[in-house]
Amino acid sequence: MAAKLLSRYPWASHPFIVGAPMRVMSGPSLAVAISRAGGLGFIGPGVKTQDMEVDLVEASTLINKARASSAFTALSSTNPILPVGVGFQLWGDDIEIAVATVEKFKPCAAWLYAPRESLSEFDDWSRRIRQVSPQTQIWIQIGTLGESKQLLQSLEKPDVVVVQGSESGGHGRATDGMGLMTLFPEVADVMASSNIPLLAAGGIADGRGVAAALCLGASGVAMGTRFLAASEARISKGYQDEVVRASDGAVSTTRTLLYNHLRGTFGWPAEYSPRTIINRSFLEQQEGRSFEELKELHDEASKMGDSGWGPEGRLATYAGASVGLIHQVAEAETIVRDVQKDTLKRIRSVGADK
Repeated sequence: MAAKLLSRYPWASHPFIVGAPMRVMSGPSLAVAISRAGGLGFIGPGVKTQDMEVDLVEASTLINKARASSAFTALSSTNPILPVGVGFQLWGDDIEIAVATVEKFKPCAAWLYAPRESLSEFDDWSRRIRQVSPQTQIWIQIGTLGESKQLLQSLEKPDVVVVQGSESGGHGRATDGMGLMTLFPEVADVMASSNIPLLAAGGIADGRGVAAALCLGASGVAMGTRFLAASEARISKGYQDEVVRASDGAVSTTRTLLYNHLRGTFGWPAEYSPRTIINRSFLEQQEGRSFEELKELHDEASKMGDSGWGPEGRLATYAGASVGLIHQVAEAETIVRDVQKDTLKRIRSVGADK
């Protein structure tokens, strides 16, 4: 199944490393860098759906430069497909704008997530995208066994399913999520006859996590938090410093909608809640401070630059439970290649012990 998946992305190498479409933070520079390194980078949703077009214009320019420097040699120069993917949050993105953008730029994959009301919305989005760009692969992210069963009944089967464990950063299942170690095998058993490749996501930040995911049956992995500490990430230094500083994700992170609301973000479906690194905003909410006071302090902190983040800061620091495994900022290419190398080394070492 992994070989089948890689054949769709001829520039990619094994093990298959994917950069998750983190909202705003996964911009064109990060996505193209990940794909150049032999992975697959996704551009995350913007504040508005139309922001994706601006990002794809920049990505196209970067890709053309990369072709000139012998990158993406495995991808035919006559192939119109872009070697990057795009991500859409169905509850908040405009399908008409999204479909028009995919038709114009033809990214190699479209990652769909978080329908407003039901999984039937995936069918509509998938059908519309395939009509205008048949070569664009449809990726759907799920976080529960129930969702995997519903996908098997869908009219438009996805090309790839991303199984996200509760360790993940960003928005994951609020109350019915499960850790990847148990969730993934159960989903894999249910979907075994579908012949749809499964990717593992949530809590994976190094070769150990990738090797474990492959042993669980994954055809590749998606990493988000690890790429927050990539030099190409579209992220403030104060935020990035927190990702590197934090440790013990069980203690230093939590799922809460507080930071969404402080930022003025409302509308996420009830089953989703983001994981963030804890700071003063959350601690003071737990102590009983009013939202109005927290909002005023948050807005003041937003004017403080990088010092708005940190244990005594107040700004949203979305990140997964794997923060304790991330110790430095590096270029995306280095991250991809180091993780791939470490994964293969660990798999081979297990085989050598037999």
